[in-house]
Amino acid sequence: MEWIYDIKDPLWETIIGSVLIFFVIILLTRIIGLRSFAKFTAYDFAFTIAIGSILSSILTSSTSVVHGSVAIASLLSLTFIFSFLQRIFPKLDALISNKPLLLMDGSEILYENLKSARIQKSQLIAKLREANVVDMSKVKAVVLESTGDISVLHSSDENCKLNNELLEDVKTTP
Repeated sequence: MEWIYDIKDPLWETIIGSVLIFFVIILLTRIIGLRSFAKFTAYDFAFTIAIGSILSSILTSSTSVVHGSVAIASLLSLTFIFSFLQRIFPKLDALISNKPLLLMDGSEILYENLKSARIQKSQLIAKLREANVVDMSKVKAVVLESTGDISVLHSSDENCKLNNELLEDVKTTP
């Protein structure tokens, strides 16, 4: 029955280790930047990797089911606590996640922001083509989202103005 529960399982060490590795992954992802894990926020990535690692340990029998379950429960509890705290303390979100970054302001390419985000001009141009931009003067804004996606806001209507709410939380400088 050791595969279900082993009295020698260091459950408190597992909980503390899960929390520590969670923060280490978030910190490293914040340092490396948004493009390191496209489609994931640092928070999502840390959680997904940690859960995957725990499941792997359980399935390869290097840890018991109870030990792994405690580790997963501690990570799920941590995400629940953080989602609750983010509502109470909005600045906490800024510590955990990158803010979106403006890459183009109208038809002007913001080269410092590209450099900061480690995005090449050719990658930006490819995203413009994907968004069916045929005239750079029709671009209203291009944003590197917190998930690593690039959003292209454009319009063929000359009189169309960009709603400022769409860029409310977007950083304009790196």
